[in-house]
Amino acid sequence: MKRSSGVRLCATAAVSALSLALITGCSDGGSKDSGDGKGGKDGNSAAKALSAAELKQLIIAKGEVPGYKVGSVEGGIPDKSKVKSDDAQCDPVLRALTGIAPGEPAANTSRMATEDKKDPTDKATSLDDLADGKFEDALNDSMDLDVTVVTLASYDGDGAESALKSVTDAVKSCSGGFSGEQDGEKGKFTKVAEEKSSGTGDESVAFTATNDSGKDGALPLHAEVVRHGNTLATYTTINIGAMMTKKAYTVSAPVIKAQAAKLK
Repeated sequence: MKRSSGVRLCATAAVSALSLALITGCSDGGSKDSGDGKGGKDGNSAAKALSAAELKQLIIAKGEVPGYKVGSVEGGIPDKSKVKSDDAQCDPVLRALTGIAPGEPAANTSRMATEDKKDPTDKATSLDDLADGKFEDALNDSMDLDVTVVTLASYDGDGAESALKSVTDAVKSCSGGFSGEQDGEKGKFTKVAEEKSSGTGDESVAFTATNDSGKDGALPLHAEVVRHGNTLATYTTINIGAMMTKKAYTVSAPVIKAQAAKLK
């Protein structure tokens, strides 16, 4: 069975911090702590930005999202300096799509939630059991699962509000698409469109970035950034099976629900 380059590209993205069409080696990202300066929460300048250790206690963990396996981000989160678009105003969108917290957070940490589905090919005892196209169907079914990267970040002052606004503005400004690169590898999205957000948190923006320039048709990647006080939760979801079969999907609702509950 032969897969086109577009599908292979997306498959690589799922295990490389979801950077659709902008893939490859990811540097160690994880969490960072850039100090413990004072932060802002809904206008309260006396609020203190959370530390990396505090964020690790707040981010979703194993067993906390029904139907999903939660663990570290495979491949890590890319280094911010190595992820950039050809138009600087589109950087916030591109970085959100690769699991990078927008703006200049005081601290951040990330996890990956993978939908836990039984692999239909496990039932086969030989390739003959999956002949006549059944193997490809089973493979598509096995890849029809949501993979979501969650990044929590805490900010000083009005940093969270400003960072979220930068993403919202970029979604509007970059609707016609943009090119970019990750660690020297180049790619492009042909369009960016705002979507209905989950409605969690104090404010949020959700969007889809799509590359539909190849023979595989539309290859969408979904993201949402939600502000909870002076903390931002960035979600990026990819579903390879859905892409291959042209099935609609969105940012994983159970993941957002579980994460939002921990941030209340």
